Amino acid sequence: MIMDINLKNIKKIHFIGIGGIGMSAVARRFLLEGPSSAKGYGEAKQVTGSDRASSIVTEELQKLGAEIFYDQKADNLSADTDLVVYTIAIPEDNPELKKARELGIRCLTYPEMLGLISADKYTIAISGTHGKTTTTAMLAQVLIEAKLDPTVIVGSLLKDSTKGTGTNFIAGKSDYFVVEACEYRRSFLNLNPRILVITNIDSDHLDYYKDLADIQSAFIEMVAKIPADGFLVCDPSDPKVVPVVETAKCQVLDYRQQSELKELLVPGEHNIRDAQATLAVADILKIGSDVAEDALNKFSGTWRRFEFKGQTAKGALVYDDYAHHPTEISATIAGARDLIQKNPPVGGKKLAGRLIIAFQPHLYSRTKSLFNDFAGALAGADRVVLAKIYAAREPFDPSVSESQLINEINNRAGKNIATFVGDLVSVEKDLSAEAVAGDLVITMGAGDISLVSDKLVG
Repeated sequence: MIMDINLKNIKKIHFIGIGGIGMSAVARRFLLEGPSSAKGYGEAKQVTGSDRASSIVTEELQKLGAEIFYDQKADNLSADTDLVVYTIAIPEDNPELKKARELGIRCLTYPEMLGLISADKYTIAISGTHGKTTTTAMLAQVLIEAKLDPTVIVGSLLKDSTKGTGTNFIAGKSDYFVVEACEYRRSFLNLNPRILVITNIDSDHLDYYKDLADIQSAFIEMVAKIPADGFLVCDPSDPKVVPVVETAKCQVLDYRQQSELKELLVPGEHNIRDAQATLAVADILKIGSDVAEDALNKFSGTWRRFEFKGQTAKGALVYDDYAHHPTEISATIAGARDLIQKNPPVGGKKLAGRLIIAFQPHLYSRTKSLFNDFAGALAGADRVVLAKIYAAREPFDPSVSESQLINEINNRAGKNIATFVGDLVSVEKDLSAEAVAGDLVITMGAGDISLVSDKLVG
């Protein structure tokens, strides 16, 4: 039984995949514990972990005292470890996980740990195929400015909150727990929300789900966990959400009934919808509309969500974005066009150049299952520089290739706008040579493409 674990008694905890954005948030929670912590969880914890490579996330954890190994082997795990937490992407034959089981150490997946942390909280879970991170961060800022002092776990790094700037975890004193709830492998079912937000539902994670109906079935299970006096916040008219809403036993709130904030600092209609969902939750919590709207109008986004990085040596503007699904790509492109037209970012002059997307496809399975949608979305750019497919947890699949995607993008665009460049070094060199003043460049994808944006403005 998971619930028989008393986190106060845990002295040493090891994270397999500690660099993951969600895993690192939980690791940070334990690193910030101790007698002087806001919640008084007990003695400070010893945190160790492993990951494939160093990153800004792991570097920040090390500054807080975590010991991190950049390979995964059995020797990383000591016998005095009380608890092991691992990302669901870790296979069962992982050497650290195997050793933990041999030693009889309790092991929890990241979703199981979230469920344990949230068990005694007033949980507000933000779910949906797209927009989870932005909506979670928006809501965090609203609750903080309303002085409700929430605990927050978000799938990015916050930029605005004085309590959590540059972090993905905020330790609050109240019972409010705001958490990003991912549907992958039905992991969000470990949570028990009093308020559930569904931003939208779309076809994704088709390496696990059979089809859209299977995805909807997971959301139906999630909605069933909301108590009768709880709330579901969504767009009940969305055809993909309708089958889920029909099963709800709680109160359903239509976020489209909220004000459309047109002066948001983050561009695009998708961000307006995320703000509306946030306002609906603020209403439930009886936060004044003036406080909530003021907080949202000051919200400047999160790490890797249309994040402005700077200018290249030739004067092109560089943004970085986590978009890795066709719907997200289309929304980001639309937001970039909106920014260019309505809120010119340089010297009060509109950009006259091109919208250049440097895209790194994420997973063979996603590229294959949504192939035509990717091509159609990317055809909306003026120029596409394609990097190699980022395989992540998957083996090579010869049935889908970058050259096929290039051909289809160009076919959809009606002209040759896309080129396959290959590795990230080549992507950076290509953009450095090609992008000029007036161009807006977006490095895009869920892999390590963000490294290119850093090089371009460095």
